[in-house]
Amino acid sequence: MSATDPAGTVAEALKALYDDAGATRPEPGSGRQGKSSKAGKAGKTGRSGRRRPRPAAAVHRLDAADHRLDAAASRLAADPSADAELTRSGEEFVRTLWARGWQPADLVRMARRELADEHVRLLTSLVRSETARYERLPHRWQAQLDALDTEGWTAPDRFTYATAVLELYRLLVRLPRLDAVGAVPGEALPPATAGEPKLLTRIRALLAKAEATTYAEEAEALTAKAQELMARHSLDEASLASGAPAPETPGAIRIGVDPPYEQAKAILLDAVATANHCRAVWNDAYGFSTVVGFEADLDPVELLYTSLLVQGTAAMTRAEAEQRAAGRNRTKSFRQSFLLAYANRLGARLAATTRRVAAETPTLLPALASREVAVTARTDELFPETRTTRVRAAWDEAGWDHGTTAADRAGLGPRPKGGIER
Repeated sequence: MSATDPAGTVAEALKALYDDAGATRPEPGSGRQGKSSKAGKAGKTGRSGRRRPRPAAAVHRLDAADHRLDAAASRLAADPSADAELTRSGEEFVRTLWARGWQPADLVRMARRELADEHVRLLTSLVRSETARYERLPHRWQAQLDALDTEGWTAPDRFTYATAVLELYRLLVRLPRLDAVGAVPGEALPPATAGEPKLLTRIRALLAKAEATTYAEEAEALTAKAQELMARHSLDEASLASGAPAPETPGAIRIGVDPPYEQAKAILLDAVATANHCRAVWNDAYGFSTVVGFEADLDPVELLYTSLLVQGTAAMTRAEAEQRAAGRNRTKSFRQSFLLAYANRLGARLAATTRRVAAETPTLLPALASREVAVTARTDELFPETRTTRVRAAWDEAGWDHGTTAADRAGLGPRPKGGIER
């Protein structure tokens, strides 16, 4: 292929991606997006999974695919005039993935899981340049873009650059279709709102203070207040919706569930979502949970989950330090058990707080129940094939006890006199 034909050079190089479609992809799932899991309740026992060795034929296919990619990279490296066309092709891949249900945070999460830092930086540049084409972006997209790393990547030579680009594109063309959880750039969008709702700002401020304080009692009071605000706001929204001429349809968001200890984190998110009239479905293959619920509940769920995860991780670090000071070496099983117990105990306390707040206004319970039925129906529509996954983790008694204590200190409602709420 002549170096004077940039489009031809790129088209020829990209054949290396399509010739092996699926052959080099790690196996997180198959089909549309794989079967998703409803995170089960944390238990004290479980079995650890073991990855099977690759068959010899699969190894051979990987080697052959890498040889083809190296040849394609050499072709691109020899033709600097193809760089602009190569970038344009990358933007097309990204734009196609928007239509297939992916969002910026989803793509970056997958690149971090599967590839290296240089691929993530290349991807963020593509995402920024592709989304800059639109006058307006869907709700929540700007926040995802703002969270992207702004630092670019300079390759040491053209072959290294071309190789990294093709490795990234190879990942992009293998990503499956996901169920859409919002509008796609270029579609007609509802009118934009100025700033975030006042309630969300109040919740964000309370949780930020809870994360920053070194006093357990203060963090307890602040987090409890945030959860009560969320519960009362959900009741208010149910009351307003019951008198609306047309029923509101539940929406959905994706929230990253990153390693390590993904199961414990997915269980914690499930507890927060359930207590706030949402449903969470975990896709362990692609590192996120989809939270389904009414719009007024979705952002508060993400805020509370993120804050409780920060508080739980800090409590785990303190517990490990105490154990080491006492001469006991803590292990991975300690951390797993800590977070599982933390999630399990918080689930019970969150649910208790929600029930207490709802009981204060019994006349709204029918409206609230109607919204929960709608959320369940929408979840079943989005995820007709789900399974409850068992907890797979070694158990450490000290970790479990410390995690339960940390969850009690997180405080999400009033405690009875003289003891901890049970």
